[in-house]
Parts: sequence; structure tokens; C-alpha cells
Amino acid sequence: MPTPAEFLVVTQWAGIGTLLLATLAALGFVFKWGLRFRLVGAAGFAAVLTVGLFGLSFEPFTRTVVPGAVRYATVYDSGASQIVIAVPSTVTPAALEATLKQAASDLFKPYRLGVPGQTPTLRARATVHGPGGVSKLLYLGQIQPAPDGSDQDYIIQLALDALS
Repeated sequence: MPTPAEFLVVTQWAGIGTLLLATLAALGFVFKWGLRFRLVGAAGFAAVLTVGLFGLSFEPFTRTVVPGAVRYATVYDSGASQIVIAVPSTVTPAALEATLKQAASDLFKPYRLGVPGQTPTLRARATVHGPGGVSKLLYLGQIQPAPDGSDQDYIIQLALDALS
């Protein structure tokens, strides 16, 4: 994935191209070329693309990678305060903690909806297949953002008895 610095370089080149198209459009009006209005449209479109690329250079794609995290799937997301992820039933406590931190980094964003004062909660679950083809869902842990003024980023609770 391109980095924000690479987007900034592309933005500079797109800006130069936009200026060249705008100059050609101005020359088209001076010399009354038949395609002058098409050049105005092309210069306007290039300007819109340049502004979009400039917006992408403000680091919207930064992603924190937590070492030791395993792959997870989001199985429920209310868009507000409740998120549930599925992890393998063979996950270790250390890998579960790392996975909860990874999922929190990926999913706890400021644009989430919710009632003011409502704390978002991300829960991890695994599917355990029992005898007779009966499967059970086990909730293995949860993570919440720490309250303001706390010295830690997240509050993590693991159900260690369910992990065994």
C-alpha cells in the first residue's frame, strides 16, 4: 500500500500536470482554439484529482501491526459500541491479547457512532465443536479503551478458564 509520503510526491506531480493543463487552456482562449473548453474541463478534472491525492497524503492509511496477533474476522459490528470478532479456538492467551489489541487498533475509530459516555467494547469469541455435532460459542475476552487520564491505552479482560 502506498505511504502518505508517496502520495505527497504523486500530488506534486499531479499539481504540475494540472498547471500545465491550465496553461494550455489559457493559451486555447488566447488563440481561440476549438478545443479550449475541453482543456478547461480536463484542467478542472486534474485539479479535483490533485486535491484528492493531497487529502490522501495526510496519513489515512496508517495501520499499527501488533506482533503476535492472529487473524480474526469481524462477526458483529453495531457501528456504535459493540463489536465481536471470531478467533481460532486454538488461540493462546498471549496471542489473544495481541489480537484484541490489533482489532482495537483497527476498529476503535473516532467516527464510530454512539451515545456520549458509552464505552465501546470489542469481544473475542471462538467456536468450539462438541460431540454430536453441537457447536458452542465461547467468549474468550474483551477490550475497552481506558478512561481519560489513565496511564494505559486499553483495559483487557481475558476469560482464562475458557481458554483451557
